Amino acid sequence: MNPTLELTRGVFREVPRSRLLFGTGLFLHFMTSLAAVTLMGASAWLLSRAAEHPPVLYLIVIIVIVRACGLFRAVFRYAERIASHTLALRMQSLLRIRTYARLASTTLLGRRRGDLLVRVVKDVEAIQDLIVRVTLPFASAALISIVASIAMTILSPVAGITLFASAVVAGVVIPTLARRASARADAETVPLRGQLADRVREVNRASFDLAAYGDTVRVDALLEVDDQLKRAEERAAVVRGFAAGAQVLAAGIAIVVALAVGVPAVAAGDLPRVALGTLVLVPIALHEVLSTLTQAAQTLTRAQSALGRVAQVLDAPAIGRGDRETVAPADEPVLALSEAAVGWPGEEPVLTGIDLEVRPGERVALVGPSGVGKTTIAATLMGLIPPMAGEARVEGTIGYLAQDAHIFNTSIEENVKIGNRDATAAQVAAALERAGLGALGPSRVVGEEGSMLSGGEARRVALARVLIGHHQSWILDEPTEHLDAQTADALMADIWAASAGDPVLVITHDPRVIERCDRVVRLGD
Repeated sequence: MNPTLELTRGVFREVPRSRLLFGTGLFLHFMTSLAAVTLMGASAWLLSRAAEHPPVLYLIVIIVIVRACGLFRAVFRYAERIASHTLALRMQSLLRIRTYARLASTTLLGRRRGDLLVRVVKDVEAIQDLIVRVTLPFASAALISIVASIAMTILSPVAGITLFASAVVAGVVIPTLARRASARADAETVPLRGQLADRVREVNRASFDLAAYGDTVRVDALLEVDDQLKRAEERAAVVRGFAAGAQVLAAGIAIVVALAVGVPAVAAGDLPRVALGTLVLVPIALHEVLSTLTQAAQTLTRAQSALGRVAQVLDAPAIGRGDRETVAPADEPVLALSEAAVGWPGEEPVLTGIDLEVRPGERVALVGPSGVGKTTIAATLMGLIPPMAGEARVEGTIGYLAQDAHIFNTSIEENVKIGNRDATAAQVAAALERAGLGALGPSRVVGEEGSMLSGGEARRVALARVLIGHHQSWILDEPTEHLDAQTADALMADIWAASAGDPVLVITHDPRVIERCDRVVRLGD
């Protein structure tokens, strides 16, 4: 089965009352289209009959029908939006939760973050488009085409058959051909958005350095992806334009045929004069309903591409604590790699033959040139990625103080509670005190990326986040980077005090930190 279809069906089945909501949305969508088509046909009948100047009572029924169609078209549209969007948003919410949960335990986390952000936000929204902008419009259009064609056949068989044929061309043939013509452009659009998000994130994070060194390579790469996306969108728009013209032509043929058979029928007395306007204007209303189907067909391709990317996240191998052996005896290493090869899945190993042991109460400095694989070793020990060879052994939980720990634009308390969502206010205050931030109020808002905190304060908030988690092992990634000597020494003094008796692995280039460690492991020698 198509993975996108299987994914959509699976999510659809998990939503409560999904069939009822879909059926209600389809019925209301059909009633909206029926009201629009009936409004056009009834208005033509009313104008033609009024031109004959009959007594006004003869027009009361048709006037009521016209008014009812005008009013209920809006009512049906509003109700349809509520039903269809309730279903679509529930499916979207469920899929996003599943994607977040899976992403948190896979090897994808931390790689190509801009692309991952597009997958969890924009690509997940494609399941909403699949319901609201693809399935319901096509199903409703099929029903209204049949009903309108039957009604026109009663007035004129030739006109009715022609109307149905034009509906098939405008609603099935043209959208199908347009979808095939723009399939490549539509499929390229989705991953290109992910690439663009990656480039934008890269340029944004390095903007000051790029400006300082006058480096335009990254910006040029961003603009190149933007141009590729623009060209793909233009190709899809050109196809959509030609398809719209073809749909107008199909509608025009239906109108010309209606006139060609209707006028002689009226002259021969086989068709009431007041019905001629209806015979001509109903095709216009029906083809207005069908005019959105080309874009719906293109949306289907994009939705399938987007949901395929989401399926890749959901199908990614889960890497968790089950991939590491837990060592019970206290005299055994609690952070260890044995004859290990480390690297990211799908790529060549970064390091091979690694033997690393960090025992309780031991501080080990992991040093080496940038890019040699220090952070990859940390990710392997934490279970984010599996070792490519050998084994990783860990006892207890690991507290990780990241080099670029993100500080969210909220209160200090909420930032700290990321380490333990069930922490009480007293536990937050204790963690802040241990991290040397006792003087800061927990309710203080820190600004975007901690902009209202100093560098040392931001690092201490990240430390408090680790402390509140009650971890048994520590991995510190460049804990003193970008801090002045006095602030760095004070921070490390608090870290050494908090981690006393625990195994500590420190990734660092700071000679003062290296001096305080019991042992140094140098990579790249």
